[in-house]
Formats: sequence, C-alpha cells, structure tokens
Amino acid sequence: METRQKENQRRTRLTEFETREDTEGQKMIAGYFAVFDSETELWPGAYESISQEAFDSTLSNDIRALTNHDATLVLGRNKSGTLKLTKDSRGLWGEISINEKDLDAVNLYERVKRGDVDQCSFGFDILDEETEWRDDGTVKWTLKKVDLHEVSVCTFPAYEDTGVQARHREVEQYREKQAEQWKHDITSRLKGGCK
Repeated sequence: METRQKENQRRTRLTEFETREDTEGQKMIAGYFAVFDSETELWPGAYESISQEAFDSTLSNDIRALTNHDATLVLGRNKSGTLKLTKDSRGLWGEISINEKDLDAVNLYERVKRGDVDQCSFGFDILDEETEWRDDGTVKWTLKKVDLHEVSVCTFPAYEDTGVQARHREVEQYREKQAEQWKHDITSRLKGGCK
C-alpha cells in the first residue's frame, strides 16, 4: 500500500438514478455515486477500482451534493440532512432531498426523471491506494482510503485532467525506470560476457 499526497480527484460514472417522492411529498434523487470492486478504464491499459473500505472514515465529513461539480449549485449537504450517504456491499449510495423552492434543483430533478441526465461523480483526495503493475503491461490502482468532498449529478462524464495527468506521469516514470533497469542489465551482461 502506498500513501499519496492529497490532490483533488474526480471520478464519473453512468448510474441508474431514481427519482421519487417520499410519504410527505419530498422529491428525492437517489443512486450509487461509486461502485466497489469494479474496474474502470481510465485510458487503454490503465484501470482503477474502489475497495469496499475506501469511504469508511470519510462519510462524516461535511459533504455537499452538487450539479456538475459547481459549488454554486448545491443540491444538498449531509450536515443539514438534505444529503444522505451510506455504503453497502455494492457501493456508495446517496439520497438528495430536493428543495422545491430552488428552481435549479427542481429542473435537475425533472431532467433526471426524464432520463436526460444520468451521470454521477464524486470529488475526493486519495489517502491510500495500491498499485498493481501487471505482466501484460497494464496497470491497476485500487483506492483503499479516500477523503470525500462532494458528490455530483452530472450532464457529461469527465475525469478531472489533473488526476488523470498524474496517473499518466506515474506510468511514464515507471516505464522509464523499467527501461533504464533493462539497459543496465543488458550492459552488465555484455560486459560480463566480454571478459
């Protein structure tokens, strides 16, 4: 396991949101914001998954539900009870209570209800992860512990450039190190054979 320096990350996925009204007529948007132990391809040959314990120490954080990661479009907040986040064996489940006096929130509810918006995302820092360099040349990161900041209902899926760029740099550095080691080994063998 390796501990990482904090760097704000985002991961987006297609989800099956549900819209409903509770017994008191409160409109809700609900769905899985993250799924455990499911590989996501970041780019060809690079994968990531989320372990079941990744959110264990973060769900009591002050977390917001946003629209498209926009901090000015707050849908709910766990500290105020308008966002409820729980984890089960499948993943991180969220329920957002829609403020019917907020036209942006009501409009989003209707877009989700019609199926026009069906992406979700979460913003976090990686605190602990495992990296697996596979024999076939691919790499897989397993997020073991994260610091969750926000969940979002999103129009388009998108990985945050900085997070994916950091992953690209890590792969490039690993491959450069492998190439240098290979050159060193070949040179040593050639020198040893010429004596």
